[in-house]
Order: sequence, then C-alpha cells, then structure tokens
Amino acid sequence: MRICGVELTGNDAVVCLLELEAGQFTIPECRVRKLSVPKGHSRDDLQKFQTTFAKLMEDYQVGKVVIRERMTKGKFAGGAVSFKLEAAIQLLDALEVNLMSPGEIKQVVAENPLAIPFSETGLKVFQESAFMVAYASHMSA
Repeated sequence: MRICGVELTGNDAVVCLLELEAGQFTIPECRVRKLSVPKGHSRDDLQKFQTTFAKLMEDYQVGKVVIRERMTKGKFAGGAVSFKLEAAIQLLDALEVNLMSPGEIKQVVAENPLAIPFSETGLKVFQESAFMVAYASHMSA
C-alpha cells in the first residue's frame, strides 16, 4: 500500500510518499515535496489547495494519508492555518485520512528502527517528519 505522510507547518503541507510491498519499502518519486497556501489565504485558496492535494493523491494512487498530529496548546502548538489545511485534507471523500501523534510515531519507530539512516533515503531534510509519519503508519498496521 502507498501511504502519504504529511507534516503541516505554517502555510505548508510537507508530503512524503512511502510504499510497502512484499516487505520491501520504496519511496516513489513525487513531483511535489510541499503544497502551500498564501499567507492572506481566502476560501478560494483553500479550495485550490484541497483540489491540488486530491489530484496529487489520485495521480500517485495513494491509498491512505497520515497526518502528524499537532498540539493545540503549549510551546509546540499548531497555527490556525495548519488546522485549516488539516480539515481540507480530512474532508476529501476519496481518501482514508488518519492522524498520528508524535508520541505514537516515536514509540513505533523505537520498536521498529529504520534499516538505513534517513540521510540515505534521498529525501530532503524538511521531509523527515512526513517520512517518519508514513513509516510509522506502515509499521503499526
């Protein structure tokens, strides 16, 4: 199954595709590493983001989207825009969308360490959290 891991930061949705087939992980090439909405976003901007995200998932035949959950309070609380982006993704009818907490991700990765260092995956550094979400989701299934 192909999973898209998503980390929402500010006005961006950082994405990473990860596929597990016959016990073998592959990282498919993806034309986009992150999707953004403008700072002064409007309803149309959010709808464009939602449509673009849905098209990306359809094009790459993603079976499941897993979003790294953000805190609602405290030092690491997510911003208002990131919660709007989460809602836009969750409201897509054609996709199964789940949330994973940072604690849950950390526990799964501790129980199932990566076979290679992240630096050898060929992904950009800013994609590490999105990759870990997708990896943890595969390993917890």
